[in-house]
This record gives sequence, structure tokens and C-alpha cells, in this order.
Amino acid sequence: MTTRRRFSDKFKATVALEALRGDKTAQEIAAKHNAYECRR
Repeated sequence: MTTRRRFSDKFKATVALEALRGDKTAQEIAAKHNAYECRR
């Protein structure tokens, strides 16, 4: 079993700002930051 990835507050803020700009899709942002898109 793998351990869960933990993201820093700085990383979360960076990703959130990119999402709020609206020039990229969630999939593009996830691919850029090597994360997966979670749809909940």
C-alpha cells in the first residue's frame, strides 16, 4: 500500500490561483503539476 501524497500550502495556493485565472482546464493544471484531478 502506498502512502498518501501531502501537498504544501504554497503548492495548493499556486494551483488554486492557476485554476482561478481560468485560462487552463483542471486536467491541464493537474498534468502540469504531476497531480491527478479529483472530481468529488
